[in-house]
Amino acid sequence: MKSLRLLLGGAGLLLIAIGGRLLADLPDPFDVLVWLGGALVLHDGIIAPLVLATGLAVAAVPARGPVRGALLTAGVLVLVTLPLLLRPGAPPNPSALPLPYGRNLAVVLAAVAVAAGATAVVGRWRRRSR
Repeated sequence: MKSLRLLLGGAGLLLIAIGGRLLADLPDPFDVLVWLGGALVLHDGIIAPLVLATGLAVAAVPARGPVRGALLTAGVLVLVTLPLLLRPGAPPNPSALPLPYGRNLAVVLAAVAVAAGATAVVGRWRRRSR
């Protein structure tokens, strides 16, 4: 186990060195550093506390399983479609975004919520019938 840790630690240090070298080769590395700082603030200051608060709220819900599944599915769907929705300007290829992705994302999220609600209701009905 110790040799595996050393190997993985060495690989991590090598990748950090490669990234630092690539960053040093940029004509203006300040923009990358600002982006990295913004990502750090966004993750640690906004996203992580929201996820933790949501986890605490879900822990109090009787039907935790369907709610967790719905939240996980919704998070993945939003994560996949958000870059397409937030891309500035028109796509270079008009067939790249031929459909209204915002509306379709809302429809799919509503379907996930309905499926989770139906799963919770059926689960509660089964428990009561026993």
